[in-house]
Amino acid sequence: MEHRICKLCLVLTVLMIMLFAAGNASATLRAGAARVDITPPVGVWLSGYGARKQPSTKIADPLYAKALVLDDGASQIAIVSTDLLWLPLEITNEIRRRVHKETGIARDHIMICGTHTHWGPKIDRPAATWPDAAESRISDDFVDVLTSKTALCIVDAFRKAADAAPAAVGMARGHIDEITYNRRTLRPDGTVVNTFRLPAASPDLKFGPTDPTVSILKVQDAGGRLIAAMVNYACHPVAGDADPELFYHLSADYPGVMESIVEKIEGGTCLFLLGAAGNINPVRFQRTRFRHEIGAALAGEVLRRLQTVTATEDAKLRGMTRPITFDLKPVEGDKPEDAPRTLTTQIQLLAVGDMYILGLPSEVLVEIGFAIRAKAGIEKLFIVSIANDTCGYICPKEAYEQGGYESTSATRLAQRAGEHLAAEALDLMAAMKGQ
Repeated sequence: MEHRICKLCLVLTVLMIMLFAAGNASATLRAGAARVDITPPVGVWLSGYGARKQPSTKIADPLYAKALVLDDGASQIAIVSTDLLWLPLEITNEIRRRVHKETGIARDHIMICGTHTHWGPKIDRPAATWPDAAESRISDDFVDVLTSKTALCIVDAFRKAADAAPAAVGMARGHIDEITYNRRTLRPDGTVVNTFRLPAASPDLKFGPTDPTVSILKVQDAGGRLIAAMVNYACHPVAGDADPELFYHLSADYPGVMESIVEKIEGGTCLFLLGAAGNINPVRFQRTRFRHEIGAALAGEVLRRLQTVTATEDAKLRGMTRPITFDLKPVEGDKPEDAPRTLTTQIQLLAVGDMYILGLPSEVLVEIGFAIRAKAGIEKLFIVSIANDTCGYICPKEAYEQGGYESTSATRLAQRAGEHLAAEALDLMAAMKGQ
């Protein structure tokens, strides 16, 4: 009898060890990163400035799509950074469809972002021509190539993650405020004039807030070597517009410079995700290499903070998307009743353990980012704009009252769009935290 009991105890012990090992194996985080060159041929039209009257003439530096895939054994997420002004949701969804078919990654676990460089190719559809010149055109052949290359980049990162040794993730926060300013400057009467160049035209103008936070997701292997760094910062990628020679050149602007420096020093793949930067511009230091100066300054802070990240292999992965519908401004014309009255787009939330990545469509003013962060109750929160779609500037109510470029000619969205976005984002975060 005792012999049987001992034998039974041994079997149970072995089973418990196997279950424990299996549980630990399923919780092991793995990671893969990949990149693909998406530089179009010279001659495509660029997107970002209505003053451009001709196609591109030169390649100043290459454009990339970069993908990070994380796998916790039960679920995967993919985060993609592309050197583009933005992507419309139709392209995002087509990339998601192809990647899901090839890898099984859930579509709402895939976030595709534009860095918002104003020196990338025009890819948005003819119905959404702003802010480009009327004569500018989309290269459908390039859009097809871009879609295929970006999907394959994610698949490549997924396969690397499947074959990889265990990885660990952690977050760092940095701070750099001397390279940005708020371009919506207030007159004494409370109205806004846009200051697209410094110094301001009048000493009576008052500058609004900026967000100096540099949020960094570090992914490393078991030896501490960098697999990927995801950098989130709120600064409009228009550093190159002070250089007239660059106006018709393809360029990744300062995000590309920052990524290149980090990769040369630390290895791995560096991805840039834009923060709530709709009204935040880079300071031009009255020199000659503006995008290099801004990119190098940001890279210095990223490199400093990467050295002290505490990483963990225990990070459950989750993802959710949610449609959001905005009211549109009334349209003047012969048949205003035929114009659409609403616009539906999407917000997204990814979680890597206790780190949350909130993806917001289009260009979000910094005040909305502050409002979300203040109420979210999440310490490790990345707020990402130009995620998955574009629909013009998203402004808080006071911006409509103050006037200025962002809330007038640069958006079709009606008042309270910013408050609506913040409320929906907070609700989405509460829903995920409640799971």
